[in-house]
Amino acid sequence: MKNLLEDFWYGNIIPHEQFIGNTTEIKKLNDYILRHRDALHESMTPEQKAILEKYDDCLTELHATLEKDVFIYAFRLGAHFTLSSLF
Repeated sequence: MKNLLEDFWYGNIIPHEQFIGNTTEIKKLNDYILRHRDALHESMTPEQKAILEKYDDCLTELHATLEKDVFIYAFRLGAHFTLSSLF
């Protein structure tokens, strides 16, 4: 247990990097999204491209926040399962 917590503390365990995009379904969907975004980007004026970049930044921030919240929830849920199995 100590090694696991130390590895986590020192950043040797990074759950979100090991999970995201590991399935064929996710990779196909991501490719589809990127292909259509690129096609949309090519047809835009410079002003529209700037708006799209801001949109992308907001979406990235939203996803990062959601991933963090899901991680915290899952970690707490796992801890509750562990505690309930001890008694």
